[in-house]
Amino acid sequence: MPPSAKRGLCANFAVLAKLRACPLFAPSPNLLFRIPGVLLASCALAGAAFGQSCEQLTKFKISGTELVIAKAELTPAAASIPAYCRVDGTIDPRTGVDGKPYGIGFAIALPGNWNGGFLFQGGGGLNGSVARPLGAQAAGDIPALARGFAVVTTDSGHKGAVFDSSFMQDQQAALDFAYIAVGRVTQVAKLIVAQYYGAAAKHSYFDGCSTGGREAMLVAQRYPAYFDGVIAGDPAMRTGYSNLADAWVAVALNQIAPKDDAGKPVASRVFSDSDKKLIVNSVLEQCDAADGLKDGMIFNMRACHFDPARIACKGAKAEGCLSSAQVGAIQKGFAGPPKNVYPGFPFDTGIAASGQGVIPGLLNPGPSPVGGPIFSLELDVEAAAAAIAVNSRTALTDTVSTDLSTFSGHGGKLIFYHGLSDPWFSPLDTLGYYERLGKVSGWSRLYLVPGMGHCQGGTATLDRFDALSALVDWVEKGVAPDSIVATGKAFPGRSRPLCAYPKYAHYKDQGDPEDAKNFDCRE
Repeated sequence: MPPSAKRGLCANFAVLAKLRACPLFAPSPNLLFRIPGVLLASCALAGAAFGQSCEQLTKFKISGTELVIAKAELTPAAASIPAYCRVDGTIDPRTGVDGKPYGIGFAIALPGNWNGGFLFQGGGGLNGSVARPLGAQAAGDIPALARGFAVVTTDSGHKGAVFDSSFMQDQQAALDFAYIAVGRVTQVAKLIVAQYYGAAAKHSYFDGCSTGGREAMLVAQRYPAYFDGVIAGDPAMRTGYSNLADAWVAVALNQIAPKDDAGKPVASRVFSDSDKKLIVNSVLEQCDAADGLKDGMIFNMRACHFDPARIACKGAKAEGCLSSAQVGAIQKGFAGPPKNVYPGFPFDTGIAASGQGVIPGLLNPGPSPVGGPIFSLELDVEAAAAAIAVNSRTALTDTVSTDLSTFSGHGGKLIFYHGLSDPWFSPLDTLGYYERLGKVSGWSRLYLVPGMGHCQGGTATLDRFDALSALVDWVEKGVAPDSIVATGKAFPGRSRPLCAYPKYAHYKDQGDPEDAKNFDCRE
């Protein structure tokens, strides 16, 4: 095609794109995408190169949607992040029943080196703020934005501190947080992508951990046609019950804890530092070598049957052993609440984790993510579970449906990962959901990460891995990720494969034990 003709079509397309955004002109949504894809890409690159399209997005409108674009400006390149157009906006701004301002806030980053992909970055806690759209979670060393993905984030419909739940008093805000915001932002963001680049995204992905992991599960369950691939890390999929399980552990420790001057139990003093070291070392002694190598990490989780009674004192409490009360508290707490209300927690190297920037392990109880320390000495599990079951707000946010037939039917791929030392949401709950999905080997994978706490971090873990590349290759190339290589600060120079459950990384008995290539995945 002659350059002059190409420029003319690009100009015509720009005019058409502007008309498409006008609420008074509503051509078929497919009209924009009848121009050859190669030409659309070249038009988009031309627009991005001139830097004219970004500021114009402040005028972007969608028929039938109240949309306020507060800002659209070019952001210069910094470090490994290329230059991008950042758009900040609000969907459906309003005043709530409590007199506070509400609306679904979002930010989308549109890179100049667009690769044709779209990624929704999940949130955390109770959201309440719009995080920087980078797409760094479970993406290894290169965030999605640096790779050329258009990345969007949202506050899920309210403003506030990360665990401020006051917005729940407003019905619409509660619904937005539960699931509506994710769907609305996806729709709007995809239209902005098409407007800016002159073409729809070729593939769409969702990547999140914790609350973002719950959001990842909800898009596969509630919006099954919106995304081609989803990554759900340490998902907060049943927070009422997981909070109950954490309370169960805390109460088990409170029952044998010393009291403070006010008569309240101090659970953090149940185990001394030497006791905690003894427990972790004993877990390793009983479970570490089950993966073929003693390396301070437990990959063969299913072969780990740690029994704290083995380190019980034969008489009175002494250094190097645990009292019978301490043994009983561990057994009770880690087994989980009775009547199968919620699974227990696995024994792993991070159960005694502590320190700055580290979420305390289960043996270091402190404030929960949604409240202060628990001082109760008793817990009526049956009554608590019954209250959770009839709590309408909890039901809204739970993501437990296993009917993903539409998502998997259109070729959707779903990756789970969960830290085995996560003290907030048991990896065994995620494992239980994964197993309830049934035969999913063709479209889903689960990776359990030894030593990793909640979403990242840990004293003995390899918590840096690129699940995003694995997902993209699976969706776009049909290469199923049977393993993902992980590294981490805890073990400099070490790499290991994270194997798709039920397999685990096993040393081959030859070669450098610090190199992932000398491990295979075994059942």
